Parts: sequence; structure tokens; C-alpha cells
Amino acid sequence: MTNSRLRQALFPLLRAAFRALPLSQGQRDRLRTRFLARHGDWVPPPPRGQQAAGGPSAAAQLRWRADEPAIGHVAWREGTLPTPLPATLVAFYLPQFHTFPENDGWWGKGFTEWRNVTRALPQFEGHVQPRLPADLGFYDLRNPQVMRDQARLATEYGIGAFCFYYYWFSGRTLMEDPLRQWLDDDSIDLPFCLCWANENWARRWDGRDDDILIGQQHSAEDDLAFIAHVAPYLRDRRALKVEGRPMLLVYRPNLLPDARATAERWRRWCRDNGVGEIHLAYVQGFERPDPRDIGFDAAVEFPPNMSNPRSLSAQQWLLNPDFNGDVRDWRELASEIAARPLPDYPLYPGVNPGWDNEARRSGRGRVYLHASPRGYRDWLRTTVHQRLSAVPAKQRMVFINAWNEWAEGAVLEPDARLGHAWLQATREALSPVASRQTPTRPCVVIHAWYPDVFAELLDKVRATGLSWRVVVTTTHERLAHITQVLAASGIDAEIHAFANHGRDILPFLHVADSLLEEGEDIVLKLHTKRSTHRNDGDRWRNELIDRLMAPDRAPGIVEAFANDPALGLVPPEGHVQRLDYFWGANERNVQALLSRFGVAQADTNVDSFIAGSMFWVRLEALRPMLDTHLQPSLFDTEAGQVDGTLAHAIERTFTLVARHAGYSQQDAATLLGLPSLQDTTYAYARRS
Repeated sequence: MTNSRLRQALFPLLRAAFRALPLSQGQRDRLRTRFLARHGDWVPPPPRGQQAAGGPSAAAQLRWRADEPAIGHVAWREGTLPTPLPATLVAFYLPQFHTFPENDGWWGKGFTEWRNVTRALPQFEGHVQPRLPADLGFYDLRNPQVMRDQARLATEYGIGAFCFYYYWFSGRTLMEDPLRQWLDDDSIDLPFCLCWANENWARRWDGRDDDILIGQQHSAEDDLAFIAHVAPYLRDRRALKVEGRPMLLVYRPNLLPDARATAERWRRWCRDNGVGEIHLAYVQGFERPDPRDIGFDAAVEFPPNMSNPRSLSAQQWLLNPDFNGDVRDWRELASEIAARPLPDYPLYPGVNPGWDNEARRSGRGRVYLHASPRGYRDWLRTTVHQRLSAVPAKQRMVFINAWNEWAEGAVLEPDARLGHAWLQATREALSPVASRQTPTRPCVVIHAWYPDVFAELLDKVRATGLSWRVVVTTTHERLAHITQVLAASGIDAEIHAFANHGRDILPFLHVADSLLEEGEDIVLKLHTKRSTHRNDGDRWRNELIDRLMAPDRAPGIVEAFANDPALGLVPPEGHVQRLDYFWGANERNVQALLSRFGVAQADTNVDSFIAGSMFWVRLEALRPMLDTHLQPSLFDTEAGQVDGTLAHAIERTFTLVARHAGYSQQDAATLLGLPSLQDTTYAYARRS
């Protein structure tokens, strides 16, 4: 039996023994971390439906703190919108966030959707639950000020209308009080329309016929009663109109006995009762007929429904071994729908900022991983400026699922983790993307811990002769000293102070995310590496830096990036090492991170990493990492560690992330046509 097979055979016994030990949770965590640091290769990948014993090491247990701002958190900010707007953005709106008698009876006194939201638990490593509100708080829609604030916020960020779900059951309505409040409050200017959620109301929240709480009884008489009841909304001055006709949506037209007959009854009633012509649309959540075939005017896309990206369920590190949900790739959903040609019938495209209904279906949720504000912005921008480019400007409308579906993870409202990032992405998507220009200057990001080394680095930056944007990160306790060194150098730079946490990696990710949003392209990542545990630390640092930014190298590297848009990473030659040489205690951390980034697991016999964590990078190449929005608390408390931390693991993923993003890597010597070093024993670290 091979050594690997022997370990796999013994592992279940070891796991059972570990579970039987009479230890506290803290003692278990410490023992697990020590074991994985020394014997990480003993632990097999977690099979689907099971927890790996111990799972990843403590640093890689990506159990998100729901209340913590992550990398990429965006505060409220003023901004401008293009005039005129290139399309009307309509966000679906759920009026569930208030108590009403039926919910009290079905779910208990005081129940609102917030109870579902706050009970959600993460089911696997990196599962972001619960999702918690920020600026608007756990609001109660019985308070009229809430909807005023929502309308103001939506308008500021480019939302042109709300589409309220409307719950009518044969003369009985649910959750209508907030909508009546809106109707009566003329101070709210935001347009709106209604979407009749004409399903049965079931205990499973999915409209199916299992355990119906209140059912639909469609009939010709009910059609007329419904249209008469909603007529005040259609007559309101703020009713969303298409070519002067107020808009009305139906969620499931196939549930109507005869959708065409219903549409004709509604149209006739509206003509006879002062509403006039109406614009009827249906939601493509479960079927996709030509709307004209059922007497409607248009259809509305409703992602994530009617799309089937690949499953990621088997790749997750389970926290709940009984998790029986479905995990999909949101990025594939976005790219597939964004590329769909419009059909030959009227269709209003839809976009979606994410989806995770774990809050409604404990342990059985459908989760779309890897949604990000940048990805959503790209999808919405493509939809507005490309998919709708042939549609007349006055007919361009995009529906967003949703404004406030908190229990389904489809939310534009500010949340605790990313703040206003989704709203900011909405605002930015309304402007066409600026064309990328050939970089006129590079940007250098220096993490400054040792002031004397920082002074040396600044001298080397100046010696390149290039015009740089200089960005410096340091710690709060070193800020004053680093500022003095910078002032003495005469170099103009920006300084950002962070907690002494995550080494040079966490500050770099914070800054890289911001620089990417600002439109920066090429960055040289440096830090005042001293490696005090080695007697050749200064030589290691100088070799790394000189191979990246010597005066006869830096201009050529910048030019190479300008000439090759696919070039993503340029490391110093001789410092690109095979992963299996320096795997050690980082293995489980790296595996968990790659799963979170949505990047394929490494082939340790082939793949490499950049030792020393200094390199040139095109920021777009790091999007899978940055779009994960790691949270600072995931990084280890600083204790002088020389390996095995989350920062060390991230260092081993830069190459893999850039490759996944579609970018190439060449070391500096090869790029510049200089003799490249052969693979030899690395002088600055021992192989694991």
C-alpha cells in the first residue's frame, strides 16, 4: 500500500479518536491547527455531504462575520447620473417587512421577513450568512418614513422605479398597507408598478401546492375584481408608463385559466373606467412564451430563474454535514444572460445582484456563489449599453431582481458587509465604460514597516526615471515615522494607515481594490521585507527589488504591459517556485481560498507561486481575489509567524488567480530578453 493510501485508510480512525477526546472547543481548535501545520498532507479533500475532519486550518476557516465591513466596502457618497438616463432601471420590491395578522397566525406573533433573515447560518466555509442591513436597519414598513428614505436612496443611485409585488387572493390582499401608504404620500416622486404574485401562498415560500396557506381561485369574476382593486395604482401620477400606458405585471400567467381572456377583460375594463390603455407584461420565471401569444405586450427577464450554471456543491467545505442545498456559479449566470440576443418579441432584460435563499430554506438553500458588485456592474452595463443598443431610447427598461429580497440574497440596499457597493455599481453601470488608454505611468504600492528600508526603496523608485503614482501603506503606530521619511525624500505620495494585521498582503488588497475602482491598471507591489529570521534577509530583498525595478528594467516592463493586454503578472526571475516545494502548512488554507475565489484547485506538481510577494501586476488579473471581498478578521493575529498564515496562503495564489482571470505570467528576465535562471535549489527558503 502506498504511503498516501495508508494515510487515507488511517484517517477515519484518527478522526474518530479526535472527536472522542474530552476537550473544550478552544482546545480542539488549537490542536487541530497544530496538527494541520505539521501534517496537513494527512487530510484528504472533504467528500460531498461531509465535513473534512478539522477542515481547513483556523486561518482558512472562512466563516464570514456578517457584521464586519469587508475589503471593498463602500460608504454612501454623492454622485452624478448621466442625463438623460440611458435606460429606466426598475427594481423588484418585497413589501414583507412589517407585521400583519395572517403572518402572526401562520408563523407566530410579530413575524416579519427579518426573522428569516437573521436566523440564517453559514452552511459551508465562506458562505456569507446571515446578511444584515446597514443604513436602513431592520426597518418596519408601517413607518412611512422608511419608504421615503428608500425612494430617495434609489433615486440617488439611478433606480427609476420600484416594481412592488402585489398579493391578491380572490378579494383578499396581503401586505398592501405599505403600498397604500406610498399611494397616499404624494411627497414620494419615484415611479412604481405592480407585479401580481398570482401563486398560492405556501409554507415553503415557493408558490408550490405543498401546504398551501392561502390559495388562488382564478376566474372571470376575480379578474374584474382584481383590476378594479388595483385601478388607483394605475391612475396614479407616478405609475410607471410605457408610451403613456401604465404598466402591470403578472408573475405566473400560465396559472391563469386563460391568460389571453384575462388580458382582454383587464384592457376592456380599463378603457371603460378611465384608466385607458395599459401595458401588460409577464415575468419569465418559469416559462418563456411570446407575450403576444397570451395577449400581453411584453415579457420581463427574471434571473436567476431559467438559467442553469454549473454546480459547485461538491467543491464546498461543509460546516453543516447535513447541508442538502444547491450551490451554483453566479458568474456563469451573469455572463450567459448578458450574452443572450434579444428575441423577436418585446422583452425587458433582467439582472440580478446575487441569490441565496438559505434564510428561507434552512440547510436546503439555493446559493449562487461569486456574485460581486463589480460583476453585477459589468452585467448591468452590458445590458444597458449593448443588449439594448438597438432598442429606441424611450423603450429601454431593465428589471433588477431585487431591491430588498433579503431572505433570498438579492439586495441592492446597503448591507453591513459591503455598504453601498451594490448601489454604487448600479450608478456606475449607467455610464458607458471609458475606453482604456495605454498606461502613461505605473503605480507602485509600498508597504512600509521598516523606515530605513523604506527610504532605500524610495531612492530606487526615483532612480528608475519613471513618473510614478506612489501609494504607501503602513501601520498606525508607524505612520508618523514613515511620513517623516517620505517628506525627507521629496516624493509625492499617498499614505494609508492600517492595523498591524495581515502583513503586507491585507493592506495591499485594500489598496488594490480601491485602485482598480479608480481605473489604475499596472501596479508594482513592494514591501520593506527584512526577514529577520534569516541572516541573508537584506540580500533577498535587494535581489527581488532590483530584478523588478532596476533603472534598465522598469521602463521595459511598463512598455511590455502596454504592448500586451494579456500580460497579467511579472515576477522577479529566480523567485518563481513550485508550489509543492513550499506547500507545508499552507495547503489547506490555499485550497479553501481557491474554493472561495472560484478558482480551480492547484496541481502542485506543476503550478508555481511568487516567493517574496513582490511583483508587477495588472489589477484586472486579481479580480477573482478582489471580488471575493475577504474580511480583515479572517487574517491571523500578528505573532511573528514565518509560515502558515492566511497571508502566506494568499501569496501562493496570485499566479493561480491571474491565470483563472485569463492573464499570462512571465518573469522579468524572460520578458526583457535577458538570460533566465534555471530551476535550482532556492537559496532563501527550505523546501517542505
